[in-house]
Amino acid sequence: MALRLDRDLQLLVNDEAKVFDSQSRNWSAHAGTVNGAIVSPREAIRWVQRESGQPIRPPVAVLGTRKPTPEQSALAEDLGKLLAEVGLTVLCGGRAGIMEDVCRGVAAAGGLSIGLLPDTEADMANPYVTVPLATGIGVARNALIARAACCAVAVGGGYGTLSEIAFALQFERPVFVLNNAPSVAGAVSYASAEEALDLVACALLREPISGHL
Repeated sequence: MALRLDRDLQLLVNDEAKVFDSQSRNWSAHAGTVNGAIVSPREAIRWVQRESGQPIRPPVAVLGTRKPTPEQSALAEDLGKLLAEVGLTVLCGGRAGIMEDVCRGVAAAGGLSIGLLPDTEADMANPYVTVPLATGIGVARNALIARAACCAVAVGGGYGTLSEIAFALQFERPVFVLNNAPSVAGAVSYASAEEALDLVACALLREPISGHL
């Protein structure tokens, strides 16, 4: 679907003449005329988060292995930067590995990351987490991450990541996977951090990407 942004009216409209409400993430009928320019889902999300005054509040979860390869680390850091640049909040487990890599990327772009730690003390968080939250509930915090997010992106991972993916799918959250992340029916694979951002943008707008969603 085509998206049209009318900056004068502060409206994001799809080709069914429906207006996007960022608080409910729903599209509703609009009777007026919109004269704005056609924008990509990524551009639309940037506007919603940075300019609309009513950003989508739930975060995007980033999941992954505690022992990433250099390729996985670079991917996670790039993903963190891209998500932060469009104004999205990142949620992760707050510890090492992919969690630290994505938080490093978020910090480099001046964004906000939240780490839901399994530990009883916040000082167990990696140094790049903006808001470390010590849950004290161990790996049960995986379910909280999946429940709290709008969608989830996985980079590599083992059983812990698999559990988060399964919880996210059970909670009807879109899940995107790459680079040896556990393969689960219902999760969508992606090829790069850039493509992951496009998929996240479409998921948050509840818009399909041809060939993916």
